[in-house]
Amino acid sequence: MNPARLRGRRARRQLLHRPPGGTPERLVGTLLAVQAQDYRAARLALRARGRGFTAADVDAALTRERSLVVAWLARGTLHLVRAEDHGWLLALTAPGRFAASRRRLGQEGVPPSDAERGVKVIERALADRGPQRRAQLAEALAAAGIRTAGQATPHLLALAALHGVSVLGPVLDGAPAYVLARDWIRERTEPADPLAELARRWLAAHGPATAPDLAAWAGLALRDARAGLAAIAPELVQDGEWVDLAGAPRSRATLGPRLLGAFDPYLLGWRDRSFAVAPEHAHRVHPGGGIIRPVALRDGRVVGTWSRRDYADLGEEFRDEIADLRRFEGATSRGTSGSAA
Repeated sequence: MNPARLRGRRARRQLLHRPPGGTPERLVGTLLAVQAQDYRAARLALRARGRGFTAADVDAALTRERSLVVAWLARGTLHLVRAEDHGWLLALTAPGRFAASRRRLGQEGVPPSDAERGVKVIERALADRGPQRRAQLAEALAAAGIRTAGQATPHLLALAALHGVSVLGPVLDGAPAYVLARDWIRERTEPADPLAELARRWLAAHGPATAPDLAAWAGLALRDARAGLAAIAPELVQDGEWVDLAGAPRSRATLGPRLLGAFDPYLLGWRDRSFAVAPEHAHRVHPGGGIIRPVALRDGRVVGTWSRRDYADLGEEFRDEIADLRRFEGATSRGTSGSAA
């Protein structure tokens, strides 16, 4: 498959043609999970794929509707997901993370006994006090004599999430707060075969792709990715090295200019990003340390990076996107800067 065709198919499966009817919950459901260690960037990922809604509407989906939550899931990283999908995705992705969690907490000076006690402290604080910010939970941990210095607090919070105790839900002061998962999530999906469900849902947003792509995205062993794809083999078609869902929609809708935020799913869904980013410019988009910079797209291909200082370098073709960014975030004068790739 030539790169232009692959790029077009993947960009449309990623909803970058902005199909109508894309509410925040529907968009997240189609994408399956949106990386969200930077919550503002996760909201921008939805803006690039939707029409009409605002950042406040995304916040409302977490706060009032409770249809979306944030949790440590794929690759052990915070992701925005539909609340109903949290349970089965956690059951798939958490088991492989506990050893790394113990090791990292040990490096931060938190022994296993204190780590497990810390999970109970977090659970009790959320049960007694309701939604809590990170600083408030750190105070509760410190009051219980548990180390919180360095990166101990976020790793203890991640451990509680791996145990299914907590999720990030209601947005307070611009960021999701911690809540008890059992109290906050009203409905849960329980697929008969979670690996098959993962493969099917992931391919719907990432096909054409490969088993190693799925393994890398989910943070699972390659054998598990292959097992998931094997479970839905009658639903798949092969195209060279790629697999895809048979009968998957192949929209020919125009891919207009797009401004994507940091850590956008379009640049995180596959091991090889060269279909979207020219190799000679790759270091400017992903300079290392897990960083994925905000990018400007033309026809699904990265043509520049941008920030919030000055729009001058983005060019006239991005005028509508700039205006939509301001509308989405309710800003009238905030700027960004772009640099050509």
